[in-house]
Amino acid sequence: MATKTKTTPSGLVYTPSIEDQPPRSIAPGRLARNLTLVVLAFALLYFLLPIVWLVIASSKNNTDLVRSFGFWFADNNWVYNWNSLMSWTKGLFPRWVLNSVFYSTVAATLGTLISVMCGYAMSKFVFPGRRALLVLIMTGLLMPIAILTVPLYVLFSQMGLTNTIWSIIIPSMVSPFGVFLGNVYAESSVPMELLEAARIDGAGEARIFFTMVLRLLAPAMVTIFLFIFVATWNNFLLPLMMISSSELKPVTLGLYGMMSYFSPDKGAVMLGALLGVIPLILLFLGLQRFWQAGLAAGAVKG
Repeated sequence: MATKTKTTPSGLVYTPSIEDQPPRSIAPGRLARNLTLVVLAFALLYFLLPIVWLVIASSKNNTDLVRSFGFWFADNNWVYNWNSLMSWTKGLFPRWVLNSVFYSTVAATLGTLISVMCGYAMSKFVFPGRRALLVLIMTGLLMPIAILTVPLYVLFSQMGLTNTIWSIIIPSMVSPFGVFLGNVYAESSVPMELLEAARIDGAGEARIFFTMVLRLLAPAMVTIFLFIFVATWNNFLLPLMMISSSELKPVTLGLYGMMSYFSPDKGAVMLGALLGVIPLILLFLGLQRFWQAGLAAGAVKG
């Protein structure tokens, strides 16, 4: 008996499992599409409105922030707020931004390399306690960083590393999530046959990792880099306890110092917060296609 084929309204040819069954489109229905659009619109507003409000608030002074409509510009006081920002910070605001860029970039670069090295080693090498070590690292995902800040301060104080750049960079390099993601990605995207062929050809483990494995793990490395960079940039409690010098402050700690005054210039603080978040936006826009490629590649790994 010949099997009849049918065509869906969307143009796809298929073989029905039940005779005389009317064809149905695999595309979502109108209700599902409209509901999805509504949810996405609310999500877009939820994430964009704070940034829009920050742009508008950075143009206002203390009086305008209270009396004028929140989502409408005042008298365009950006120049005044910039001058006030530089005056309050004694000209150190640009340095604070550069400090944050330096801390986040160095910590994210070193942390990404360490994370993928650890993840690759735990996925491709057999050694006693490997599974227990992975469970211990995953437990670190549940540990709030605020709990570890005080012990870290005591340790770094005894080592004489407080009020140095290393008191920010070294703790920020450690990323249990990065190690976990590196382990999962190396497990699925680095074939053992490739490693064994390289070893047969006489390549050492270091050469295999730096010339072959890193290229295969590039999508995961972009994701890990972004997570560590943002976490380091937004970290407040760690630099608050570690850094006492004004020249070494990141932008988050510097803006907090402005708000600690009796009557701060809030418009200047808003402008500083806006300028402090622009590097993060540029970073995400620049690495967006690599990050999406990594997520897409990870979704189809066997």
